[in-house]
Amino acid sequence: MAGGADAFDGIEPWRTLPQTLRGTQHVPLPAGDTAAPADTLKALYPALAACWKAPEGLSRFERVEITARLSLRRDGSVIGMPQITFAKTPFANTPGDTRARDILIRATRDAIARCTPVRVTPALGGAIAGRPLALRFIYDGPRGQGI
Repeated sequence: MAGGADAFDGIEPWRTLPQTLRGTQHVPLPAGDTAAPADTLKALYPALAACWKAPEGLSRFERVEITARLSLRRDGSVIGMPQITFAKTPFANTPGDTRARDILIRATRDAIARCTPVRVTPALGGAIAGRPLALRFIYDGPRGQGI
């Protein structure tokens, strides 16, 4: 910047957090103990993905991927509507066929709605409040598992 100090002078890049916190989950998750609140990002992503189920009509396919971008409040509730930033369905290359994508988007948004407010510790809640989270769901159906 000409004539002024850069606001980020002196901040080491490795000490700053990324703008979007990213995580990937293979779904559906095995049933587990969700009694304890999430206290790390590593624990948060499975807690958000625990309610994801293969949507009717897509469960028999090889592989489905979708990424939702959302923000949470300190209490673990969602701010606004999760945005879908990527979706790969079995019919992705078929022009005009958006039915599979629409089913996948609805299933993903419904899963996030069922799992929120997610239980988080006050420390994690304060760290993630208002920050964008990108959660990628990967579903390997029966064909993807060699069945």
